Amino acid sequence: MIDVQEAKTPKQLRQFVTFPFNLYRECPHWVPPIIKEELESMDEDRNPVFKNADAHYFLAYKGDAIVGRIAAIINWVEVNEQQKQKVRFGWFDVIDDIEVTKALLDKVIAFGRKHQLQSIEGPVGFSNLDKAGLLTHGFDQLNTMVTWYNHPYYAQHFEQLGYEKAAEWVEYKIQIPDGPVDKVEKFSKIVMQRYKLQLLKFKSAKDIIPYVDEMFALLNETYSTLQTFVPIQQYQIDHYKEKYIRYIHPDFINGVVDADGKLIAFAITMPSFSKALKKMKGKMFPFGFLHLLRAQKKNDTASFYLIGIHPDYQSKGVTAIIFKAMNDTFNRHGIVKVETNPELAENKAIQALWKNYDHQLHKRRQTFRKAI
Repeated sequence: MIDVQEAKTPKQLRQFVTFPFNLYRECPHWVPPIIKEELESMDEDRNPVFKNADAHYFLAYKGDAIVGRIAAIINWVEVNEQQKQKVRFGWFDVIDDIEVTKALLDKVIAFGRKHQLQSIEGPVGFSNLDKAGLLTHGFDQLNTMVTWYNHPYYAQHFEQLGYEKAAEWVEYKIQIPDGPVDKVEKFSKIVMQRYKLQLLKFKSAKDIIPYVDEMFALLNETYSTLQTFVPIQQYQIDHYKEKYIRYIHPDFINGVVDADGKLIAFAITMPSFSKALKKMKGKMFPFGFLHLLRAQKKNDTASFYLIGIHPDYQSKGVTAIIFKAMNDTFNRHGIVKVETNPELAENKAIQALWKNYDHQLHKRRQTFRKAI
């Protein structure tokens, strides 16, 4: 018999967060999250996303054993302002038992119906700044800090339960040449001169803070036409400044400004933390943070997190400036490969960025949707 209960107490919420540690304990490719950060993200007093979101967390039991988890989420900006009448689900993990999957999803559906919503979709987070997408290809690869890993049978469960593909993302592995890419180098100079642009470099994390609001404004403008877009709220920007500042390596962030000093493009990359997070086993202290520090200073792999380009400059070759600067940074730091984070499959403009590099599509992920 399957019993699904809502996780409300601190003990239950901790069990909710740590369930995957047991489920994936023998999996060499699963990268654990930091437990404290996961708990804080679900705390309505700590995460400002709850100004416009509601969430409930459920655990499935067989006897005394936890066999699955799921979060039921409503993003009210999405529902009320964008008129997307859907309930989200996320933080989904389960043993290979389709009845457990169905029982968990039924709780989310009930939550959606209670609020007269029309469909269910996931896995996604509270907003489009959170993790999204079920892994469907690339199970032999480590996940990055901002993606979920899952077993192959997850997708089979959804398909058998009548769920259809909604959004799809792709991820690439890119080889970094030892030295400049002539075509990129040449085009970068031409574009900078033609539009009177300048490269913006940072010496410390403190130098980046004044530009963060502009970066998120550019993200809103860059991705506003994509199907998964939900406008980023100012309180979310403030929260993410605080949450991710510890991971920032200023040399890995590049911006481009116009003749008036206005930010018109930026890209954020970071040394990969996947191997460090595996060693940390979900804990920052007493010694976990040392693995992060080592990963920042000595690493041959980087992760490509975000790129934003003002619409007025999206077809003018500005990415050449960004890529030249990134290539220089990677060469200085001994980075030989870069892994992109999920890019919507429909976003061909972003995927075209890798055309001058040796690259391989090595992961796919998607969300699943069903009318309720």
